Amino acid sequence: MIKNFVCIQCPRGCSLEVDTEKMTVTGNSCPRGKTYGINEATHPVRTITSTIKVDGGRIPRCSVKTSISVPKELIFKVMEEIDAVEVKAPIHIGDVIIHDVLSTGADVVATKEVLEA
Repeated sequence: MIKNFVCIQCPRGCSLEVDTEKMTVTGNSCPRGKTYGINEATHPVRTITSTIKVDGGRIPRCSVKTSISVPKELIFKVMEEIDAVEVKAPIHIGDVIIHDVLSTGADVVATKEVLEA
């Protein structure tokens, strides 16, 4: 079976053609495209970025992201977990906000410093 994707690993946006029986990729301009194409055809994953509520901070929300990519089918469930969290300031870059979210192996970590108000 042939699947077609547009690679999102770099600005080139290569048109990939993945043969899922032979596990071959054509159309990629770099090795990252091959890896992306195979992953997208067999088990798509995404890094999630969002924000969480902060109590007592100089700003009301703090940006966060998953430490590793999570299965694409879990994106909305992970977002529900993130949305349910409220943390108290101060927050430091790299602080683990949610450890092993939904048993994916991914931590949700802070990507912004939020000082106390």
